[in-house]
Amino acid sequence: MRIVVDVAALSHQRTGVGNYIRGSLAGIAEVGGQELVAFAPVSPRGKRFVEEALAGIELDRRLPVVPGAYALRTAWSRLGWPPVELLAGRLDVFHFGDWWYPPQRAGLRSTMVHDLVPLHHPDWVHRRTERMHGAKYRHAARTCAVVIVNSRFTGDDVAATLGVPAERIHVAYPGVDPVFSPEGPRAKGEYVLAVGTLEPRKNLAAAIAATRGRELRVAGAPGWGGVEARGEHVVWLGYQGPDELSALYRGASVFVFPSRFEGFGMPVLEAMACGVPCVVSAHPSLDEACGDAAVRADPDDPDALAAAIDEALARREELIPRGLAHAARFTWRACGEAHLRAWGAL
Repeated sequence: MRIVVDVAALSHQRTGVGNYIRGSLAGIAEVGGQELVAFAPVSPRGKRFVEEALAGIELDRRLPVVPGAYALRTAWSRLGWPPVELLAGRLDVFHFGDWWYPPQRAGLRSTMVHDLVPLHHPDWVHRRTERMHGAKYRHAARTCAVVIVNSRFTGDDVAATLGVPAERIHVAYPGVDPVFSPEGPRAKGEYVLAVGTLEPRKNLAAAIAATRGRELRVAGAPGWGGVEARGEHVVWLGYQGPDELSALYRGASVFVFPSRFEGFGMPVLEAMACGVPCVVSAHPSLDEACGDAAVRADPDDPDALAAAIDEALARREELIPRGLAHAARFTWRACGEAHLRAWGAL
């Protein structure tokens, strides 16, 4: 079976979506038995990011370099021509993400939905994201035989909001990269850690208010919506790669994640896998990421979050082994197997 996977989202610095795409491809390749192709028209700079992300994964690469790659992908989706096979070659499965939705001549049509935040809370996302994802969701609901989601919560949301029949929806949970483990370098100092792009949905202001004089280190790229990592005890570290991020997780006294809405919440698993107790938003979109291994609190109640931080510190010896056991249940190989089952390849 020749499986063509859209990797356009890998053409920028990787955050949650890019990490999921990279991990799922690694899982599919680990299972083996298929001809796996990474495909996207990209800019010269974007191609460097994609190649870096795909390093070490055994697959074919179809990454045509074009000027104005974003505009090309958008126009291709809107025009609905030519079929993707023109550049990607013959295919049995075409699996695309959120950034575009080119047509295909034949084969199974599949897509990934990470969350429906742009539909439920358009004020929490960049205007370009709202336009791009909204059009993709409507198109995918009409045309895709398979819709892969990263959690049962997101799957139920896709069924209820987009009207996609349950039999077309398949859950493929994310895994945890090996770099996120208790062993390895750890950052020095006593601090609480928050991770995420600076955007309204991540609710950084609540984390800042909840730390109550403790040092809060914030790892995340600049975003939008006027969100800033500022405060008397706040240290903004900017975007951190996997090696730096894992050291920050290991060194933290507590990880705090007060997000208002997630598709899954991969940083929660990363933190647990590094052996740090977690304080996580009580929003139900994070239930599957947390299991019974995190202290939960109302994300919009700084007093509740502050109490949860105190509780996590007091229960550290209990929460760390719980978190390690919970995170160990999530592997990229299992994610790859879930994709292949959805496509009828297993």
